[in-house]
Amino acid sequence: MRTALVIGTGLVGTSAALALAGRGIHVHLADHDPESARTAAALGAGTDGPPEGRVDLAVIAVPPAHTAAVLADAMRDGVARGYLDVASVKGGPRRELEALGLDLTPYIGTHPMAGKERSGPLAATADLFEGRPWVLTPTRDTDTEVLNLALELVALCRAVPVVMDADAHDRAVALVSHTPQLISSMVAARLEEADETAVRLCGQGIRDVTRIAASDPRMWVEILSANPGPVADVLAGVAADLEETVTALRGLHSADEQKRSAGADAIEDVLRRGNAGRVRVPGKHGAAPAVYETVAVLIGDRPGELAAIFADAGRAGVNIEDVRIEHATGQQAGLVQLMVEPSAAPVLGTALQERGWSIRG
Repeated sequence: MRTALVIGTGLVGTSAALALAGRGIHVHLADHDPESARTAAALGAGTDGPPEGRVDLAVIAVPPAHTAAVLADAMRDGVARGYLDVASVKGGPRRELEALGLDLTPYIGTHPMAGKERSGPLAATADLFEGRPWVLTPTRDTDTEVLNLALELVALCRAVPVVMDADAHDRAVALVSHTPQLISSMVAARLEEADETAVRLCGQGIRDVTRIAASDPRMWVEILSANPGPVADVLAGVAADLEETVTALRGLHSADEQKRSAGADAIEDVLRRGNAGRVRVPGKHGAAPAVYETVAVLIGDRPGELAAIFADAGRAGVNIEDVRIEHATGQQAGLVQLMVEPSAAPVLGTALQERGWSIRG
């Protein structure tokens, strides 16, 4: 691949363009909003001028509701040798293209499993896709050259290719992406009218659960409108669990010992099933989940504190597998939780204490 046309310069389109341009591909940018394309070009994602002839690959990065129409226009105009989209749903756009009677041999549906709460070109980064799954949904009609172009794009973005059936993909993202977004928003919505005293008690747990609730509602309406059936199916299962959990909690509040016992059993069951499901979430670099030990260090809210901790951990020869920060309420301090291999925890704790850090727990 030497040339590419990215149509749609939002977060995903601009991030892909930045990755391609950074690896020597001549990228052209287009958007229904010319200012967005100019912004992406100013960031180094390519040029907002049209290509002089056919490009090697056209990347369609527009909302799912518009994906098929934009693809159809590009394919009729013959702007590229190969075409792919990066919409978060795959079955619907392909069926729309089939209904239009287009030759789909030069097309492949794809979906990079990466994103942010922020949208638009200014949120884009060239490393957005690094190490993340990038789903490819070829069919028997997909031309081998187009599949190879898609695989080259994934490699240039340093993502990990995953081949799936389009409808299986849509059911999967309903479970692991679309439903979590709605549930996060529902939990965050409970805070809107909550008493200020309660909100001030928010800790890391509520921050973790509601992080993605900061996403753009208009964008998510478009995504969910393209995949409503599978999402509704997953939510129906969650609703059944919620109903049983509410009944169990009412039982715990009962004066009847038998109802309290049954309620406790039901609550334990849903928590244990949650444990079992959480264990299946892939760990670091997509490998099997690993069990780490946490070394909690008290830090002040000052420039250079995190860098100093990481530097001291490096001097101790300990690799930090993961990190979380829990900020103290009303204080310019917090706990940084360093996740390390269990055998490394005593080494790290001792080394940090010797260097003057305050270890907690």
